[in-house]
Amino acid sequence: MVWVDGELLPRARAVVSVFDSGFVLGDGVWEGLRVSGGHPVFLEQHLDRLEEGARALLIDLPTREQLTEAVYATLRANDMLDGVHVRLMVTRGVKSTPYQDPRVTVGPATVVAIAEHKEPLPATVTEGITLFTTHVRRAHPDTLDPRLNAHSKLNDVTACIQAYTAGADEALMLDPDGFVATCNSTHFFLVTRAGEVWTSDGRYCLGGITRANVLEVCRRHDLPARERTFSLTDVYNAAEAFVTGTFAGVVPVRTVDGRTIGTGARGPVVKRLQGLYQELVAEDVASRAAR
Repeated sequence: MVWVDGELLPRARAVVSVFDSGFVLGDGVWEGLRVSGGHPVFLEQHLDRLEEGARALLIDLPTREQLTEAVYATLRANDMLDGVHVRLMVTRGVKSTPYQDPRVTVGPATVVAIAEHKEPLPATVTEGITLFTTHVRRAHPDTLDPRLNAHSKLNDVTACIQAYTAGADEALMLDPDGFVATCNSTHFFLVTRAGEVWTSDGRYCLGGITRANVLEVCRRHDLPARERTFSLTDVYNAAEAFVTGTFAGVVPVRTVDGRTIGTGARGPVVKRLQGLYQELVAEDVASRAAR
């Protein structure tokens, strides 16, 4: 069952208007949520980011309580507890005519929640993925603010196409100055030969929830971690590399642009961070269950 504007509908009947702002223009914001023990993990952080995007785009969101109920009601309707990924989507709403001006929107925001049983392949978590550096760059904020988790993802889609046609799993994307920024759907980290964890300075990537939580895990456990600029040369010479995301958590990277990273196998820092991140997830779920 899929939540569409307060109704729970079978998948085949879960549709929105062809005049919806999301369909016409990609005008909306969204969040991906991982569910564990029947609870969406780090829900408050995700709702904060959703609200920040909606505020920047002048989209009137339902209340946090209404959005939270949409997620939980969808989980209850599908009897889903674990191994679940939820996509919560909000668009500006239905328009009177297919035109970009927000003032021709004639209804409230459209809210959709889709819950699916979806888990990463075990080999992905243990053996990792491959990356290819794409020519598609992350945009300046005055072009399309990369911190917006907006429905329009064409630059990321284009990067993804270039990566998979090159035989890689994911695209590594650079910022306008040529420094490493992020991936098309995940955030990139490396581990230096000195044992430091590096990720980009954050100016040209989405404010990743898992990214922030991995940095928090590093701080808690005295793992040196830095947000900074670095180049592909630093990447090619890293001892380890990994990506982070809501769906799979922490995933090792085997190769970048045909260069083997470290030994090409999951390294000790990545393996430790995977365990520590799962502990943080369990901590969050336990706090929700106790409410």
